[in-house]
Amino acid sequence: MGTCFAHTVIDDYSRVAYAEVHDDEKAVAAAGVLYRAVAWFAERSVTVERVVSDNGSAYVSHLWRDSCADLGIKHQRTRPRRPQTNGKIERLHRTLADGCPYKKLYNSESARRAALGGWLHQYNHHGPHSALSGLPPITRLNNLAGHH
Repeated sequence: MGTCFAHTVIDDYSRVAYAEVHDDEKAVAAAGVLYRAVAWFAERSVTVERVVSDNGSAYVSHLWRDSCADLGIKHQRTRPRRPQTNGKIERLHRTLADGCPYKKLYNSESARRAALGGWLHQYNHHGPHSALSGLPPITRLNNLAGHH
């Protein structure tokens, strides 16, 4: 099996998650994920105003800084060696590690990567979330059909 890196984005209010798998954690991959995540959230009427990241090399790069500026997003960094300052994404990572794409044994790396989309759908649309009184994250987005 190969090595991959999950680049994850989570909405602070709803806990709706977006993720992509890449071969590295470099700035080019991270910035690309940011642009696609902002577009994905916009399709769900979520406006990204701020992004919180750790202090990894991708997030202290000029490309990351310029990408945030281009998108009109304020970038905030977590305190070094304090993962709890980014607790929501850390919890998503734990849920991801305990879930299907990383716990289950796959025949190939491509099969494992392909499972991420289904897992994210399950998490966002059907998975009960303890911080949301057992409701799935998608229910916090009041712009969905039938919620008005």
